[in-house]
Amino acid sequence: MTMFLGVDGGGTKTAFCLIDAHGAVLAEARTASIYYLMQGIDIVEPLLRQGIDEVCATAGVSPTRLSYAFFGIPCYGEISADVPVLDELPGRILGAVGYACGNDMICGWAASLGGADGINVVAGTGSIAYGENRGRRWRAGGWSELFGDEGSGYWVAVKGLAAFSRMSDGREPAGVLADEMRAELGLATDLDAIDVVVNQWHGDRGKIAGLSKVVTRAADAGDPLAMEILREAGRELALHVDVGAGALGFGAAETVPVSYSGGMFGIPHVLDAFREALARGPRDYDLREPLLPPHVGAAVYAARLSGHTFAPDRVPGR
Repeated sequence: MTMFLGVDGGGTKTAFCLIDAHGAVLAEARTASIYYLMQGIDIVEPLLRQGIDEVCATAGVSPTRLSYAFFGIPCYGEISADVPVLDELPGRILGAVGYACGNDMICGWAASLGGADGINVVAGTGSIAYGENRGRRWRAGGWSELFGDEGSGYWVAVKGLAAFSRMSDGREPAGVLADEMRAELGLATDLDAIDVVVNQWHGDRGKIAGLSKVVTRAADAGDPLAMEILREAGRELALHVDVGAGALGFGAAETVPVSYSGGMFGIPHVLDAFREALARGPRDYDLREPLLPPHVGAAVYAARLSGHTFAPDRVPGR
């Protein structure tokens, strides 16, 4: 039986998907994130093994019976010395099964556009954009939470924490955001936010990114500063697309297919601002809803790498 494994290593979780040659989803699984920059590269193999064992057990097959696999790994390619280490890890689990590793942005692109030429923007815990056009490949963003990842959950959360600090000081008018942040962090005094985020959480990327939901709640309640943070996120994400269209060689008269993935695009304030910014952009963009979730896209990409293609009506999830 022909089976393709896709692995999408997001910032807060790792999702696994197994599909067959007809496009049917056989099994799915999730583990903790394999984003290893904070905890070390040694976390990657055990989590991959856990997820592969689970998804294969659900489908009732051995990992060694898979046809091909693709592993979308956060930060892949961004630390040159780690690439050969990461490339080797899946082989310890899969044996002789063919596989490839790449940045997890490829999962989002393959899923959202079904592997067609165009640009996909990912905005979850972090943010990044990837596109292909007539053999050209391009990426932008993904420069880490310290000096990049604009429009991401982490970026929004940090903006929210900064706004909270200004509201607490009186440098900004107090709004709903301040009360929402106090409640979420369980603060006895506002300065305890430092203790929670820096001392207790040790700056944990995923936990901080989770505070983006506080900004969203405040924006939904009408907090103007929270609303502007989310709208700025949408505009920042649209900027990736404008740059990518030129870098990929799309002609001025061409319509550029664009899609998106990641939890931040589930926030109407962000998606609306993204859509509006593209509409005001210098090109004609065809903004499409994602076809598939990223982990299913990873499995479709695994099939593509092995030379297998699906008929349009047999793409998983369609």
